[in-house]
Amino acid sequence: MRDLDETDMEILRLLGEDARRPYSEIAERVGLSGPAVSDRVRRLEEAGVIEGFTVDVDQSQLRAGIPVFVRANVPAGDVDDCRAAVADADAVEHVFVTADGEVWFYARAQVQRVREWLDGLFPADGVAYDVTLLDDAEWTPSLDGTSFALTCAECGNTVDSEGESTRIDGEVYHFCCPSCSSRFDARYTRLEEGA
Repeated sequence: MRDLDETDMEILRLLGEDARRPYSEIAERVGLSGPAVSDRVRRLEEAGVIEGFTVDVDQSQLRAGIPVFVRANVPAGDVDDCRAAVADADAVEHVFVTADGEVWFYARAQVQRVREWLDGLFPADGVAYDVTLLDDAEWTPSLDGTSFALTCAECGNTVDSEGESTRIDGEVYHFCCPSCSSRFDARYTRLEEGA
């Protein structure tokens, strides 16, 4: 397993902007051939860096509601349950949990029923929330300023060019060295035999 280089990062950035961008266009932008870009994307998928391609639907085109941003102050013991309930709601597109335990989310809600919808959304009592009506919203994921490093599934060290990857029961695992890979495989086999 080798490290990601600047070309890999540029391919990820271009796919982040438009996941349907043709490999030939990406190849032109990064100075590779179309098949070389295809090979790199396949390698990124196998390494678990890319986990499928998604469709970003413009809900306003479907008249699916008005964009709102909700900041909810949740009782400390209920943060996980409230985050899960919010994430499962059809109108919610993005969920965030702050370091101090607030649940913030972006949703497209029916204007006439926002308060009724929110009152029924949280599985806990005592949730206080503020709703902000948004004029415009844009989601622009960025890879700028990030560095990429795989973590060894056995010891937690960074996986570099000396490392290796393996697929076990459909999951991809990365290791910093062959001995970590062997230890992980042995422990996995023992657990599987004991199950």
